[in-house]
Amino acid sequence: MREESGLTPKRPDQAGPALAGGWAACHVVHEATGETVAMGRVIGDGGWYFHVVDMAVLPDHQRRGLGDLVLSHLLDVIAADAPPGAYVSLMADPLGRRLYERHGFVDSAPRSVGMVLEDER
Repeated sequence: MREESGLTPKRPDQAGPALAGGWAACHVVHEATGETVAMGRVIGDGGWYFHVVDMAVLPDHQRRGLGDLVLSHLLDVIAADAPPGAYVSLMADPLGRRLYERHGFVDSAPRSVGMVLEDER
């Protein structure tokens, strides 16, 4: 699903621990086919930091509100289960910015800027 929706594909040795180490997850199944068509996860320490990751909707199911549904659910879980004062972050690709902004996310720059260190092995 990652690759079909435009995210970078991951190997099984990456996917297994990633899924097991998630704090919350949500997926949407198309009733007619049984196919998972949308997903999202939250990783975090359960106390303060929560990071929204793996937000994806298959191309044939985009523009139907599924991304909004997944993100709303994940934020509801954080609101219900995380202690007050949770810090919720994400990295927004250009196409996802409008969705995240509708849910109250704002650009953190210049106060802080996202940085990455990618293992090129």
